[in-house]
Amino acid sequence: MPPDAADRALREAAAPAVPGRFTLAGGYGPVLGSTGTLRRFKVAVEERLAPGDGGDFARAVDRILGDPRSWTAGRQARLQRVPAGTAAEFTVYLASAATSERMCAGGGLRTDGFTSCRLPGQVIINEDRWGSAVPGYGAPLTVYRAYAVNHEVGHQLGYGHESCPGAGRPAPVMMQQTYGLNGCVANAWPYPRGERYAGDPVA
Repeated sequence: MPPDAADRALREAAAPAVPGRFTLAGGYGPVLGSTGTLRRFKVAVEERLAPGDGGDFARAVDRILGDPRSWTAGRQARLQRVPAGTAAEFTVYLASAATSERMCAGGGLRTDGFTSCRLPGQVIINEDRWGSAVPGYGAPLTVYRAYAVNHEVGHQLGYGHESCPGAGRPAPVMMQQTYGLNGCVANAWPYPRGERYAGDPVA
């Protein structure tokens, strides 16, 4: 589907039986990272969650993915947010709990309206988690937000779930930290000290 048609379909997805209506953030974000394939993404915010075009959320996503501890530290990809009408590999959505549950379920993922999820080309952030994280996370909301974006974008980049490597150690960003830390300490970054930090794959 051409970019303009895809964007139009996104804007028109407002019938009660489908996810809510979204607004695409306007403008281009900075190119994040210095080397690797340029992978473009869009940001869309459910209209009833924020006025305007969701620019605050878009800028937060830019800051998280542009952090030197985020995915571009692997030097295999650069990232850039693009506006409507421009081809992109994936879209980062901020969706209400009910809408995110419907979107995730459409791809066969059960979230019970609690967690975020990733489907091919869709990084879906649950607004309840964005707004209040999870009980007992043990870190500021900004840390949880960075974890949520990096975790779901990590899936888009091809990474699977990982386990806690040991009590008291940082949780890998690809660990499902929303469901509990299992003795690990909250961590939002795949490259917290300049090198990839990971746990064992979860089958």
